[in-house]
Amino acid sequence: MAITAAQIKELREITSAGMMDCKKALQETDGDMEKAVDFLREKGLASAAKKSSRIASEGIVESYIHGGRIGVLVEVNSETDFVAKNEEFKSFVKDIAMQIAAIGPKYVSREEVPQEELAHEREILTEQAKSENKPEHILDKIVEGRLEKYYEEVCLLDQKFIKDSDKTIQELLNDLIAKIGENIKIRRFVRFEVGEGLEKREEDFAEEVAKQINQ
Repeated sequence: MAITAAQIKELREITSAGMMDCKKALQETDGDMEKAVDFLREKGLASAAKKSSRIASEGIVESYIHGGRIGVLVEVNSETDFVAKNEEFKSFVKDIAMQIAAIGPKYVSREEVPQEELAHEREILTEQAKSENKPEHILDKIVEGRLEKYYEEVCLLDQKFIKDSDKTIQELLNDLIAKIGENIKIRRFVRFEVGEGLEKREEDFAEEVAKQINQ
């Protein structure tokens, strides 16, 4: 069944979970609000959202170097130094560093995408849809759907996890928050690739990283 914006808004108000998580919960439960709430609680998403307002100023900076050609530094924050020393937390941060090396996102979340870049992307997608002779009355819907694909490419939290394509990085993060019981935030990262921005022969280092990680 079609899920309305009003239903998503209502579920967000009840659970404080993210918009996309609420939409998915409603889709999975055929719009049943009570079942959708239970779905989010079972996944740990409701509790994760409630913890998101708590201050996370501890944590670690992790580095990952692949073959001396791709390097990543990522900062992931927790509420306490105790959690920052937790092996599961450290393993998560290492996975995030490898994800960034392999896929090369530009931003942590979609909220970080500059409005001018988003407007430019929307304009391009609109012109693409028009050139494909898509009906005028569904242009906006088509563009919004394609923007979701754009977010998956450039935003770390929207990307599929390289070790488990059934999960996004946001879902992986929510699982860890629910398990550990603290607010955890991926704050920032930088990624370097040898020769980036310079003319060079074609060689997909990111694909090489992803293959080695999945071996």
